[in-house]
Amino acid sequence: MFSGNEALGFEEYVRLRQDALLRTARRLVPDPVDAQDLLQSAFTQTFVRWDQIADKNLADAYLRRAMINTRTDWWRARKFEEVLTAHVPDTSVQDSTDRYTDRALLLDVLGILTPRQRSIVVLRHWVQLSIEETAQLLGLATGTVKSTLHRALIQLREELERRERDFYAAAGTCPPGRGIARPRQKPLSAAA
Repeated sequence: MFSGNEALGFEEYVRLRQDALLRTARRLVPDPVDAQDLLQSAFTQTFVRWDQIADKNLADAYLRRAMINTRTDWWRARKFEEVLTAHVPDTSVQDSTDRYTDRALLLDVLGILTPRQRSIVVLRHWVQLSIEETAQLLGLATGTVKSTLHRALIQLREELERRERDFYAAAGTCPPGRGIARPRQKPLSAAA
């Protein structure tokens, strides 16, 4: 079992790193409660193996890997079932500030990605890992990380553009700075 010093070391680690790791978990799963559960599960897995982690500086990498594996297990185990209700429940009103709206939109759009794509995007762009670090953490080749990231970013851009078009089409307006699209005219030649 663990001695008091090892347990205290883990408690100190959790106290220092839990906020940053919760942000990572929040980006891996769309629901805040699931993100807390995901992080708690990763903490539990890490605590059990805390004495086996020789370099405690690598504990974040171990925890991120545990979160990704757990999230993948959840994704594989999900069950789809349709629930019929007599009425559609009211939806909650989100904070109207741009910061929260943009964040909610981005987290929602991340939901279109596969778990692997989402993991790569989160590790590369939020956690700020290099391509090589991301590949090593996920056990992939760097070329796989690059191509998957490239495709994921294209999907995200296309989804955001589609949502923008739908928004302005529903409002009956044009996006700011774009005006009405007009066909290009051929330039007049000097010979004419």
